[in-house]
Amino acid sequence: MNDTAPGIRIRPGGPADAPAIVGMLDSAVAWMNARGNTEQWGTAPWSSRPGGVARVERYTTEQSPFIAESDGAPRGALVLGSGPSPQLPIAPAGEPERYVRLLVSDRRYAGLGIGAALLAHAAEEARRAGVGLLRVDCWAGGGRELVAFYERNGFTATDRFTHGDWPGQVLARRVT
Repeated sequence: MNDTAPGIRIRPGGPADAPAIVGMLDSAVAWMNARGNTEQWGTAPWSSRPGGVARVERYTTEQSPFIAESDGAPRGALVLGSGPSPQLPIAPAGEPERYVRLLVSDRRYAGLGIGAALLAHAAEEARRAGVGLLRVDCWAGGGRELVAFYERNGFTATDRFTHGDWPGQVLARRVT
């Protein structure tokens, strides 16, 4: 367990956290849509998408999930894997890496540093594993605000890609 941002505690996650993660994803879709962003994750709640809930359940059993809590309640989630999703056209790193497969926070607590705390935790997990590379991919549409968020958190944009009509950006961060 890790204390990072004031009031935020990060703990390992598991299958019991899947409903909270799905809830955060549903609220993120609503939050984005309310701001006019219907391109990043569409308009359907995550919980109603074919395979959406099952995907989150797989994340909590087949990957390394972490939950950010405050006041004993989940406020954010991070899922680390050993590489990008095989469904995406992203080249392997060519070296051991940790890969951010999911990062989401409860938008009611936006601005409290939950995402930054989870990314700092991801870097620490990579260090502990003796892995020097942390990567992530994200939506690169709109004004590239999400890319800028990752850059503010120590990542450097590397490769661009498209998945259907979805513009994506891979970012990397060296950890030592």
